[in-house]
Amino acid sequence: MKELENLTKENLTINIVWANLFGFLMLAPVVFVYGIPFYFIWRHQYPADRIGEYMDNLSVHIMPLVLIILAGIILHELIHGITWSFFTKRGFKSIRFGVMWKMITPYCHCKEPLKVKHYVLGAIMPGLLVGVLPAIIALIKGNLPLLIFAIFFTVAAAGDFLMVHLLRKESRESWVQDHPSETGCYIYRSEEKVV
Repeated sequence: MKELENLTKENLTINIVWANLFGFLMLAPVVFVYGIPFYFIWRHQYPADRIGEYMDNLSVHIMPLVLIILAGIILHELIHGITWSFFTKRGFKSIRFGVMWKMITPYCHCKEPLKVKHYVLGAIMPGLLVGVLPAIIALIKGNLPLLIFAIFFTVAAAGDFLMVHLLRKESRESWVQDHPSETGCYIYRSEEKVV
């Protein structure tokens, strides 16, 4: 790609074990941020002394729950791909999907370089659309299963949030290439790093 000539290439990757640990560490703050408002708004519908009963009801529906989680995982990766495809020359043909089997981590890979602003947009969209948005709807509707879904998929976006954090000081106009085999990317920049 002509735009990448004469630019310095740097590898920015995240250890997948750290990304999964970060997701686990995010769980308590996400439960707090989503759960406290939910409790205060809907405590009359979900009194604390009946939480065990609600959890028992969820366990009765384990198979539908597993299917919903699998569908959410597929949707999460599709959202990455669809968003990135808007900014590629070859559209969805530049997107591929797979699973890192060692860590049982699904992924979406963009084969074309993108501007940092487009890469970041594609990275955060699943967290927003499958995590934050369902949490807002759950708060409005008083839907506990949707709140649990939102918590799960906000935490599932932990690696995406780490990537956005890595790119936060880069110029939005710099080029970034999704790493083909690791969690991360290559950043292409002129000799001076934008801080």
